[in-house]
Amino acid sequence: MHGRLKVKTSEEQAEAKRLEREQKLKLYQSATQAVFQKRQAGELDESVLELTSQILGANPDFATLWNCRREVLQQLETQKCVGIQDLRRLPWPCAYTASPEELAALVKAELGFLESCLRVNPKSYGTWHHRCWLLGRLPEPNWARELELCARFLEVDERNFHCWDYRRFVATQAAVPPAEELAFTDSLITRNFSNYSSWHYRSCLLPQLHPQPDSGPQGRLPEDVLLKELELVQNAFFTDPNDQSAWFYHRWLLGRADPQDALRCLHVSRDEACLTVSFSRPLLVGSRTEILLLMVDDSPLIVEWRTPDGRNRPSHVWLCDLPAASLNDQLPQHTFRVIWTAGDVQKECVLLKGRQEGWCRDSTTDEQLFRCELSVEKSTVLQSELESCKELQELEPENKWCLLTIILLMRALDPLLYEKETLQYFQTLKAVDPMRAAYLDDLRSKFLLENSVLKMEYAEVRVLHLAHKDLTVLCHLEQLLLVTHLDLSHNRLRTLPPALAALRCLEVLQASDNAIESLDGVTNLPRLQELLLCNNRLQQPAALQPLASCPRLVLLNLQGNPLCQAMGILEHLAELLPSVSSILT
Repeated sequence: MHGRLKVKTSEEQAEAKRLEREQKLKLYQSATQAVFQKRQAGELDESVLELTSQILGANPDFATLWNCRREVLQQLETQKCVGIQDLRRLPWPCAYTASPEELAALVKAELGFLESCLRVNPKSYGTWHHRCWLLGRLPEPNWARELELCARFLEVDERNFHCWDYRRFVATQAAVPPAEELAFTDSLITRNFSNYSSWHYRSCLLPQLHPQPDSGPQGRLPEDVLLKELELVQNAFFTDPNDQSAWFYHRWLLGRADPQDALRCLHVSRDEACLTVSFSRPLLVGSRTEILLLMVDDSPLIVEWRTPDGRNRPSHVWLCDLPAASLNDQLPQHTFRVIWTAGDVQKECVLLKGRQEGWCRDSTTDEQLFRCELSVEKSTVLQSELESCKELQELEPENKWCLLTIILLMRALDPLLYEKETLQYFQTLKAVDPMRAAYLDDLRSKFLLENSVLKMEYAEVRVLHLAHKDLTVLCHLEQLLLVTHLDLSHNRLRTLPPALAALRCLEVLQASDNAIESLDGVTNLPRLQELLLCNNRLQQPAALQPLASCPRLVLLNLQGNPLCQAMGILEHLAELLPSVSSILT
């Protein structure tokens, strides 16, 4: 009827939107193609800025166009133009060789364009990066305004970690006192505990405010500050136990800096004419910073260092061959000293006349070896945290973060005393969080192996029994350099890792009744004589090829493996491993 608007049907509306999208897509593709053509032709002028403005204004995540825009701006900065361009026409007009004031005006226009792009997508990597680049070209940026900008965007989305990154950049450039930034995180955390970025920022700021001279690069906190932070974070996870942000911060609070560099063990073998060294962290010997010097009887000796598995990648264990002169049995003893220049540490051992080996190792404690994730603060602090978490666990019995934190706290207090209770909590945690059962099995295995190593250290023996522990992984093998007998039977191991090559003194390896499918880690073990692999999952004889690198292997038990069913398997294995005198199938 006359005077009434025609209401479009849904089909007509859909068709109209489709046509509109097609038209926008054509314009988008046309503008993009034009930009690339001009860039390829070297025509970096104002028209490219205008075209990129049209595209980036709709899609700020087009990273290539931000690169192109910077190229144009850099060229225009050094280009002399005739006359002054209209500053209102482009976000960044032709930038002739400008004075600081004129340059500031041009940057202001570009900053305005960037703000419009951030309103389209506040989490655009390219836009925030371009803003950093832009402000770096100003002689005196208005950092206070940038801090206000960050505050506005964090008001909208306090979890915008792109904006948090930019704020840290601005605060650093503006030399904002850490106390002011800490107060800013206070305001956001008080408003909403679920803000991982704010918690993380606190972990960066607090060591700056309370530096501890002997705490290492990560820094630790004075006890009064620590207690105050623990109270804050407890309020957070008692308020919302399922939010992971506060739990991560809680773990950082109870953490400590990495242990100091140490040369753990030095072993010399006359039979293998070899010297082996184990370190507190993996290193790449021969790099610019990681250099090892060897002194034999106070004289330098030039040697070539290698890893036990031959891969020459960062490793805890390194070894070198020794010349016959350094092992001369006519002298009463030889003294070997290794100097680690990067760690500024050294260790020496003595090889006596008539002895086949000599070694020296640290009398390490559990704190030095394994308790690096949580600190050894006063036991009252850790005990108080443990009691608080157990109290929360009674209220929230299925909270995985609380259960995991209880496990870590018990290990910080006394891993051997709490071993049985820790295993019970692992069982509960697996039932609560079945999707991470494999990770929890591996973590449980790691803790059990650590405890076993500690018991071995205390007993000062070279035999390690790890049978019937339901292990799924092996770790800390660099701590087993001196072990001669290792029992891994009746576990759930699927492979023997390459790090096993660090066991240079290993003579007997029992790994029966597992789920082992690969023997890639059983390589270059110079003293291995017996290997028991009954009831595993070895399918093909080729899986045994790594054993050919073990020169003293004489007994190999493969009973119960699928490969034993193959015809002529004994003949095949005898050909594959000619030095092994006894192979049981």
